[in-house]
Amino acid sequence: MTVLRTSMRNFFAHKGRMALSAVAVMLSVAFVCGTLVFTDTMNTTFDKLFAATSSDVSVTPKGASDTGETTADNGKPPVMPASVADKVRTVDGVKSAEGAVFSTSVTVVDAGKDSLSPSSGAPTIVGSWNANEARTMKISSGTAPEGAGQVMVDADTADKHGLALGDPISVITAVGTHRAKISGIADFTVTNPGAAIFYLDTPTAQRALVGERDVYTNINVTAAAGLSDEQVKKNIAAALDGDYKVQTAEEVADANAADVGEFMNVIKYAMLGFAGIAFLVGVFLIINTFSMLVAQRTREIGLMRAIGSSRRQVNRSVLVEALLLGVVGSVLGAAAGVGLAIGLMKLMGLMDMNLSTDDLTIAWTTPAIGLALGVVVTVLAAYLPARRAGRISPMAALRDAGTPADGKAGLVRALIGLVLTGAGAFALYLTTTVDKAAEGAQFLGLGIVLSLIGFVVIGPVLAGGVVRVLSAVLLRMFGPVGRMAERNALRNPRRTGATGAALMIGLALVACLSVVGSSMVASATDELDKSVGTDFIIGNDRGQLLTPQAVQAVKDTPGLAHVTEYRTLQADLRTPDGKTLKDTGLTAADPTYAKDLRVETVQGDLADAYRPDSMSVHEKFAEDHGVRLGSKIAVSFGDGDTAQLTVRAITSYDAVIDKGSMYMAITTAAEYVPAERMPLDQIVFAAAKDGQEAAAYKALKASLENYPQYQVRDQTDYKEALKNQVGQLLNMIYGLLALAIVVAILGVVNTLALSVVERTREIGLMRAIGLSRRQLRRMIRLESVVIALFGALLGLGLGMGWGATAQQLLELEGLKVLEIPWPTITAVFIGSAFVGLFAALVPAFRAGRMNVLNAIATD
Repeated sequence: MTVLRTSMRNFFAHKGRMALSAVAVMLSVAFVCGTLVFTDTMNTTFDKLFAATSSDVSVTPKGASDTGETTADNGKPPVMPASVADKVRTVDGVKSAEGAVFSTSVTVVDAGKDSLSPSSGAPTIVGSWNANEARTMKISSGTAPEGAGQVMVDADTADKHGLALGDPISVITAVGTHRAKISGIADFTVTNPGAAIFYLDTPTAQRALVGERDVYTNINVTAAAGLSDEQVKKNIAAALDGDYKVQTAEEVADANAADVGEFMNVIKYAMLGFAGIAFLVGVFLIINTFSMLVAQRTREIGLMRAIGSSRRQVNRSVLVEALLLGVVGSVLGAAAGVGLAIGLMKLMGLMDMNLSTDDLTIAWTTPAIGLALGVVVTVLAAYLPARRAGRISPMAALRDAGTPADGKAGLVRALIGLVLTGAGAFALYLTTTVDKAAEGAQFLGLGIVLSLIGFVVIGPVLAGGVVRVLSAVLLRMFGPVGRMAERNALRNPRRTGATGAALMIGLALVACLSVVGSSMVASATDELDKSVGTDFIIGNDRGQLLTPQAVQAVKDTPGLAHVTEYRTLQADLRTPDGKTLKDTGLTAADPTYAKDLRVETVQGDLADAYRPDSMSVHEKFAEDHGVRLGSKIAVSFGDGDTAQLTVRAITSYDAVIDKGSMYMAITTAAEYVPAERMPLDQIVFAAAKDGQEAAAYKALKASLENYPQYQVRDQTDYKEALKNQVGQLLNMIYGLLALAIVVAILGVVNTLALSVVERTREIGLMRAIGLSRRQLRRMIRLESVVIALFGALLGLGLGMGWGATAQQLLELEGLKVLEIPWPTITAVFIGSAFVGLFAALVPAFRAGRMNVLNAIATD
């Protein structure tokens, strides 16, 4: 009880000094709890949606996926005859069976030809209005669609785009463009995460989405009372002789949940990873806080030891303070995490993903995990300062106001740091010697971890040299004030090293990712310049295939020298070595593709691969399967016949664009694949006639005005789009890393604040002999700046080393250009100086307001 009372008294006596450490714990725990609440809420939302929209039993063609995504490569959903529904209705245990048609390979535009698709990446669904849909949709205005001229839209989409009854819209599919006017608006009875949904009547949906009559994409079955879904499923499956896929509502919901769960797990673990980085940075803040508190209470601890307190009691006293700090910070963090999750839900709403707080899910494990993490991390971080406090002897404490430096411990630390750093550097070197990227990734990860730990351990040793160099460049111009700031930063290298290390971690990751991102863009741009000979690239950023009507519009554009179609097919290959390769991807293109993409060949001429019954393979495939020029490969198309194709060219495997592709002519594929099964174009290339590039570019955009889902880009546009995609990804990662950097800034603030308290008497004496308040504040600000720049210099240097090593792995995948983004690196370094200035504002202000006489009288 004595230890507890002492710990409680010390904790509340220094609550102001503990506050920033508590904030660091709170932020880290909030990020963990917020992530868990956010992802659990999203899972709950989707689970409710899937459960509500699934019929008791569903019947779909075998080509349909378990998740309900039924659109094939030809732009049309797999279908089954309407007679299947009639047969299902006669099955024992079936109360009702209703056929439906829907597709997600659609684009819907308003009268101004603006896309009505969600910007969040959620699907656009056009389907038939039926009884199953009526379970989850309530018509709020107008009527359900009747006839070819009517369509109903969900209320969320109508509100978002300002749609009203009577407004015209167009549904663009592989079959053609269907025009209708809005007859009704329907509200979801469950939360719609963001999909845009449009309903046609069943005959119209069949014509507009499939181009056929009397077919369905799925049949919704309602089970009779007294029979389980599983039993009805068995009865239907037996009646259909396994020709179709039959699933219960639970199976459909589970398949959808698993599909969404994979995506959600990526988000969850990525965000938890950044929370872990924030926790790591917070460890340095907590270590610094307790180290300084122990040093400031040296005399007090010595007195406790003198009157009988054991080392164990002193140690436990400090750990109990850490426990209290962890509990307070974690409890606040768990509560803040719920607020953070709600904030993320609102943010997703701005990005067209609707999440309702009605579905807010807070599992009991969430605050438990947050509390456990916060407390354990805080207590572990305080363990070393607690041990140091326990080693203070009564006599040493009474003689000295601070903890004496341990020269031997410093030497051991330096040796350990050098060994770890050297081991990390060696692992990074091994990364550059491997032949496969997968092998190198292991060495890269090991090298990053070891070098980071090594820099953290050796930080106090580096602090002396680096701070002196920085001071010579930046602080000497400020005269005596600058020299005092330098000496303050050098006074306790361990403290400076730990404070700088907190900032170093976040900035090292920023620098690494900046180098990798810039190198990827530079490499891809270089490859485009070398390989791509076409003028224009037409495609969809979401991977939506090009409809035949859009391709024809491109071909009809004036000023074009040629147009190249590009498709992918799946086939089983029988190679000369007797092996059968299932579901192998083949690229079918027009012969002009050999001009549009300059692919290096190691044998033969790529143009010959586009001859009838011919193909190319890449050199790795040829080596693995004993393929030579003139070899025959049996190609069995999944939706067609088997062809005997002759290998006319062997291409290099060392490429970025179309790496590992095997080419053939579209005309060859068309001979063996039925027209109705032929995949649509993934992308289309176009080359302008000489001197007509600008006019052709403008004409192409005009030709595709009725197809806003497709983008027309020249090479400059394409490079810019690539740069923007990488930039958006990096900006998102930088935003997540900002949490760690905020915690690091709190560490600088806390270090300075405690340092000011530690030097209270010294500050009073300096003020007494003539140091002005302005000079005092400047001294503290300069000290903060040099500490921040020390951390930035180490972090940026380390990060650039990691990034350069990672680029060596990318080179194995064809990305051969290393580019250091010096403007970004310079901006971050300069920004670190401002971080130092900002962190010093409050400590410098408090130091300047000290009463001189009271400060001198402080013991």
